[in-house]
Amino acid sequence: MHTSITEREDMADKPNWRTSSYTGTENCVEVADNDSAVIQVRDSKAKGRGTMKLQPAAWAEFVEFSKGTKL
Repeated sequence: MHTSITEREDMADKPNWRTSSYTGTENCVEVADNDSAVIQVRDSKAKGRGTMKLQPAAWAEFVEFSKGTKL
């Protein structure tokens, strides 16, 4: 099965939400990072309340900070 360019563009338009593999419950945030221009973050318990949209560089900085590798 081949995927057309239009189908691939449609897939990038729809956020591909995921949670951390470290999460054992629904009490977490979800991240959609399938769009190279923006990272979206939302509360897994309140999905309809909106999302934060971040530039990839800002998200990468936050991830590094949360790992404790950058202070």
